[in-house]
Amino acid sequence: LQLPLFTPLSLSHCLSFCLTETVMDTRTATAELGWISFPANGWEEVSGYDENLNTIRTYQVCNVFEPSQNNWLLTTYIDRRAAQRIYVEIRFTVRDCASIPSVLGSCKETFNLYYLETDRTVSESIKGVEYWANAPFLKVDTIAADESFSQVDFGGRLMKVNTEVRSFGPLSKGKGFHLAFQDLGACMSLLAVRVFYKKCPSVVQNFAYFPETLTGAESTSLVIARGSCISNAEEVDVPIKLYCNGDGEWMVPIGSCSCKAGYEPDNGNVCRACPQGTFKSSQGAGLCQQCPLNSRSTIEAATLCGCRNGYYRGDMDKPEDICVPSAPRNVVSVVNQTSVQLEWHPPRETGHRGDLSYNVLCRRCHSNERRACQPCDDSVAFVPGKRGLKETRVEISKLRAHTSYTFDIQAINGVSNKSPYPAQQLSINITTNQAAPSVVPIMHQVSSTSRSFSLSWPPPEQPNGIILDYEIRYYDKVNTTRSFYRPG
Repeated sequence: LQLPLFTPLSLSHCLSFCLTETVMDTRTATAELGWISFPANGWEEVSGYDENLNTIRTYQVCNVFEPSQNNWLLTTYIDRRAAQRIYVEIRFTVRDCASIPSVLGSCKETFNLYYLETDRTVSESIKGVEYWANAPFLKVDTIAADESFSQVDFGGRLMKVNTEVRSFGPLSKGKGFHLAFQDLGACMSLLAVRVFYKKCPSVVQNFAYFPETLTGAESTSLVIARGSCISNAEEVDVPIKLYCNGDGEWMVPIGSCSCKAGYEPDNGNVCRACPQGTFKSSQGAGLCQQCPLNSRSTIEAATLCGCRNGYYRGDMDKPEDICVPSAPRNVVSVVNQTSVQLEWHPPRETGHRGDLSYNVLCRRCHSNERRACQPCDDSVAFVPGKRGLKETRVEISKLRAHTSYTFDIQAINGVSNKSPYPAQQLSINITTNQAAPSVVPIMHQVSSTSRSFSLSWPPPEQPNGIILDYEIRYYDKVNTTRSFYRPG
């Protein structure tokens, strides 16, 4: 009695995060399966077509009219690939015994599944009754059909198909195994047999990478998988591990990693470098931050933003603190011929430090160009001083009249000496008022006649302004004073 084939169905035996590795699938066979059957009139291999008109190989048996059936079917050798527990998905059809007349009690609607661990292929010459009567197979289960058929729709080639999954283990005695199917009097077809094992997929969790891991020998087994931190992440707690359960799902995470300094988390599985202009000072789940005021980072993955020239941080300051101080502000001057008073506002950013002070630098300039300026003489006086000022004012005296000066007011704190660059400063250019010039240092007689003479002289050493003219006085022998002016 031959049975028609069926339209194959699909069935998943993994939850959403499980992986399966197939080690045998009869649906992919392109030639005869070549399994061993005993006795010869028992299981029979036949060909058919699936719903996509692909050729598939199946086995069927239907010796229901003969009592005491004991038909064996042995698969080829299957390499277990280090798996300790194997799953078998069987798709089959069974004829309803009640629909077959005159079979009495010899008809069955079940079959038995066995396996045999071994390191080598069982010889095809094994055909003796003694072997099969005492075969060293281990029974997996007796499998019954959930649905049996009594009438076949030959036009649609459809029938009631059963899909059952069984597992067995632990496997440890051989590198592989054979499956064996025992028929005791059913009218059935093995339409597809798929053999597979489960494993937990590789995964990144808590910024740690866990490799693919085979499930354990029992369905309740938990297999420990050691993790390693992903690139640019560091351990938070050790050891880092996950447990792979019998269903191929990860569970019970222990330990974790987090992005190291200079890197921020992205989508929970990548640590990305902080872009230029940002930083992250410590390991953890925090994000990159913009550089604090008066600082910058010119590289990726910065852990600290360096202070700009003239700004500083103290040894106890945090990387998140701004760099201080900024320059003084709003300087005001009061100028006369030989002195100047300066007042200013404190810097806008002080970093809440209490050690702010000021230095006042003086330069005398011979033109409007800064490179023509030279430090002032030591004779210039500063009240109350020119360094370490606590107040925002200073009076500077003993200056030259009608002279250009540049004054630099520097803001200084306890960490200013950490930088090789000048402190933040505010500069002001002033010109002292005009004053009376100093005396002409010397006079020379150039020539003379009976009625005239010529004189020459150098300008005053300190003109203290623009010389408009010179006044010359002369006296005759009788002490009468006369004078005239000569333009300068």
